[in-house]
Amino acid sequence: MILLSDPRVAAVPSRDDGDPLVDVREIAELRVDGRAADDSGTHARLRAGLAARLVDAQRALPGGLRLLIVEGYRPSAAQQRIFTGYRDELRRRHPGWPEDRLLVETSKFVSPVQVAPHSTGGAVDLTLCSADGAELDMGTALDATPLASGNACFTAAPQISATARRHRGLLIDALTAVGLVNYPTEWWHWSYGDRYWAITTNASHALYGPV
Repeated sequence: MILLSDPRVAAVPSRDDGDPLVDVREIAELRVDGRAADDSGTHARLRAGLAARLVDAQRALPGGLRLLIVEGYRPSAAQQRIFTGYRDELRRRHPGWPEDRLLVETSKFVSPVQVAPHSTGGAVDLTLCSADGAELDMGTALDATPLASGNACFTAAPQISATARRHRGLLIDALTAVGLVNYPTEWWHWSYGDRYWAITTNASHALYGPV
């Protein structure tokens, strides 16, 4: 498993191709949740190439199921706040951990800002819901931490129910088919064009840099 704290991720070259951010609330095929919303609407912005792939994934889902987008673009300052907050929580709970262990464990839930996929506009946190908006059982809440969930947030976690595993499989099949990659410690986190996508797909460089 490659984590975002791995130096190999930071070493991936980034050549931003200029793909614009688009507001996915304006795309009829996509459904956007408001729990991560702020006044500027950044949560609903994604690179156009990623948004187009999500539309393709939505069309491939079984009837009655919808992708539910929770968060896309995240400014670097917000990313740093989340990273620092979770790292400090882990430090309080495990005062004996050295800094390198803290970095690794923190990166299982939130990326170091230097390589953060969300800050490129190329990452999305999402889940599945029914046509009437009821979220499917995915085994944990979206954004459950490894600490709180006992690692059940890991995409391949063995301890979730058969129903949740089936639902995760539907999400995996739809998103991998359109070229997205998953961060394996977070079943809800998928990306395209960022450094993590590049290292996972053996691309020569990232298509998207920080916005």
